[in-house]
Amino acid sequence: MSRRERGSAVPFAVACLGLVLLLGAALGAAGAMVADHRRAQGAADLAALAGAADVAHGGAGCAAAGRIASDNGAALSDCRVEGAEVRVSVVVTGPRWLGDSGDLMAEARAGPG
Repeated sequence: MSRRERGSAVPFAVACLGLVLLLGAALGAAGAMVADHRRAQGAADLAALAGAADVAHGGAGCAAAGRIASDNGAALSDCRVEGAEVRVSVVVTGPRWLGDSGDLMAEARAGPG
């Protein structure tokens, strides 16, 4: 190996390491988005069930749905009571990756039958 060739693998190794770090960060953000979407869907399901139970006991439904959504880390963005059925939409703040908003939304409905 000549003197000019010494250290020629260093730039390649640094570039590979940078690529691995970027890929790891991207996979971490994608995993966080999946986890936050699951949290949003769970909060929506529980909020709809709480709203339907409240309607069944003579309540308005949306107040109970909002309380349960908040307790599960979500914000209630829409709530509609149609007879004994409750439909809700919730929003969860997701990860921020390269300036993306990352807010995740989920919907659910609950009621008899």
